[in-house]
Amino acid sequence: MVGGGTADLAPTATVKIFSAGTAGCVADLITFPLDTAKVRLQIQGESRPSLEGQKAKYRGVFGTICTMVKTEGPRSLYSGLVAGLQRQMSFASVRIGLYDTIKQVYSRGSENAGIGTRLLAGCTTGAMAVSFAQPTDVVKVRFQAQARLPESGSVQRYNSTIDAYKTIARDEGVKGLWKGCLPNIARNAIVNCSELVTYDIIKELILKHNLMTDNMPCHFTAAFAAGFCTTIVASPVDVVKTRFMNSVPGQYSGAMNCALTMLIKEGPTAFYKGFMPSFLRLGSWNIVMFVSYEQIKRAVIRYQRSCESHL
Repeated sequence: MVGGGTADLAPTATVKIFSAGTAGCVADLITFPLDTAKVRLQIQGESRPSLEGQKAKYRGVFGTICTMVKTEGPRSLYSGLVAGLQRQMSFASVRIGLYDTIKQVYSRGSENAGIGTRLLAGCTTGAMAVSFAQPTDVVKVRFQAQARLPESGSVQRYNSTIDAYKTIARDEGVKGLWKGCLPNIARNAIVNCSELVTYDIIKELILKHNLMTDNMPCHFTAAFAAGFCTTIVASPVDVVKTRFMNSVPGQYSGAMNCALTMLIKEGPTAFYKGFMPSFLRLGSWNIVMFVSYEQIKRAVIRYQRSCESHL
C-alpha cells in the first residue's frame, strides 16, 4: 500500500504480516458484537419457514444486540471471540500483510501497479488466507449462532473452542472444519479486492492530489470508503457463507444449493439480511484495522530504528 510518512522505512513483509495480524485482532475486539448481531440476523428464518404474521426474534442491529443481552447476557455478544482472534492472527496477517508483496510480484517490482494487478493480488492473498484459516472461521460462526438452538429443543453444540474443533472433526470429519471453504474463498476474493484495492487506490489519490498528508485522517477516510464498497459487493456471498457453514450435515448439498434454497424460500432480499450490521461492522472494522495497521507498522519501524541506533 502506498505511503510515505516520516516513519515509513519500507517495512519488510514480516513487519507487515505482524502488524496486519495484530491490527485485525484489535479491530475484532472492538467490533465483535456487531459481527455476532450480523450472524444472528443472517441465519434468522433458515431453521423454519417464516409464517405470515410471525414476529421475528431479532430486529435491526441494536435491537438484536439488546435482545441478546436481555435473553443471554452480555457475554453472548463475544461468543466465539477466541476463534475470531485465532482467525485474525492467521487470516488478516496473510491477506493484508502479504498484499503488497504479492502486488510487487505481479507488477514485477513496478511502483505503479494497475488496477488489474491489484485485484489479482487481492484475490490471491484472500484465497491463500482462507485455505488454512477456514477452521477458525467455521468455529467462530458456529459459536456466534449456537444460542438459537434451544428454541428448537436442542442443547448448545459446543462447550469451548477446543471442544468445537474436536466435535466437528469427530462428527463431520476433518473436512467439516473446511465446510463452506469455496464460498468463503469467493467471499474473501471479493472482500479483499473491494477492501484492499479501494483503500489502496483512495489513499493513493488523496496523497497524489495533496488532499491530506499520510496520517490518521487520510487512513480513516480511505478505510471508511473501503468498508462501504466491500459491504455492497460482498453481502450476498457473506450471507450464503454464514448459512452454509452453520448448517447441520445434509441440510444443503452445497453452497449453490444453499443460495437457491434461500432465493426460493425467502426471496432475493434474504441475500442482504444483516446488511446494516454488516456495514457497521465492516465500516468500523476497516477504520480500526487500517488505522491500527498503519500505526503498528510505524511503531515497529521506530522500534527497529531505536534498536539499530543503540548497536
